[in-house]
Amino acid sequence: MSQTAEPSLSPARLRRLLVACRRATVLVVGDLMLDEFVWGKVSRISPEAPVPVVWVQSESVMPGGAANVANNLRALGAQVRLAGVVGADPWGQRLLKELTRRRIGVSGVIRDRTSPTTVKTRVIAHHQQVVRVDRERQAPLSAATRTRLIETIRKQLEAVDAVIIEDYGKGVISRELLGEVIPLARARRTLITVDPKEEHFDLYRGVTALTPNRAEAGQALGRELETEAALARGGQELLERLRSDAVLITLGEDGMCLFERSGRRTRIPTVAQEVFDVAGAGDTVIAAFTLALAGGASMPEAAVIANRAAGIVVGKLGVAVATPEELLGRSSRLKAQGSRLKARASSLPGPPSSSRAGAGQPPASSHI
Repeated sequence: MSQTAEPSLSPARLRRLLVACRRATVLVVGDLMLDEFVWGKVSRISPEAPVPVVWVQSESVMPGGAANVANNLRALGAQVRLAGVVGADPWGQRLLKELTRRRIGVSGVIRDRTSPTTVKTRVIAHHQQVVRVDRERQAPLSAATRTRLIETIRKQLEAVDAVIIEDYGKGVISRELLGEVIPLARARRTLITVDPKEEHFDLYRGVTALTPNRAEAGQALGRELETEAALARGGQELLERLRSDAVLITLGEDGMCLFERSGRRTRIPTVAQEVFDVAGAGDTVIAAFTLALAGGASMPEAAVIANRAAGIVVGKLGVAVATPEELLGRSSRLKAQGSRLKARASSLPGPPSSSRAGAGQPPASSHI
């Protein structure tokens, strides 16, 4: 397996890819959620228990789960369609309203009285998350609802360039659904990528690419991938096991590692300057990676774009998105930094010539 450094991606090349991405249509299939944020401040500890008292100042909601992937795609300029299930409840109605406001297609979203909408409420004070409250019911879809969902996905596939499977393990993604969707996408030569759930790995055979984090990849293989050698073996094993074109393993502060069927392995260092909140970063990775591929990027280029997008969103508080303008700004800054480093390196004195080497010093070509 050959290893390469991060590929060059100039601002001009990135701009061309981002323009092409605006012509792409992506279908997101998966577990839909609503992220609720309660913003406030803390000035005292409760007399009833050793917990902070949060004085609420504002509240907001954002699409979460697979809906957040759709929101990330839309922010990057894509045409987006969504397929999933929400409850016939006020939370589901509010999520659909938020998605429609963002011009995300929701004709593939089914309202089901037996599947309450998943809601994650985060209480944030002084730029820190104090507590998270989850309201959800993890259960497989009924046979009737699953059949309806598969049928709507089948119709949506006729007019999309890529499909993203966003598996949060809440019940939408199942063996039966993937058994229908993956062959349909492959028959149409449609890109299909997966943000996986570790216990479902064997259901993803034949997809274009997966984007697990290090822990998910390790759990799928039954061992830790903490060393560089273990990571290299693990990525290759996942490729062979799933017969995919690529596996992009995210490594947190260590960046990413892309494994391709050709045998090429590309290591991409992190570009995050400050980390405020990692919530939703995985959603940003698969959205940017898939959309870049749909826009004509190579696998390594798409991974670089995903890495830069993730670096932007972790610098924001709460579930966030990256925009084309932010990506272009980050790309220009990275190019300027690289130019300054090159200029600094060229101004440093070179190594002494062999005629000036001190006594007892080996020549430059020696191996020691």
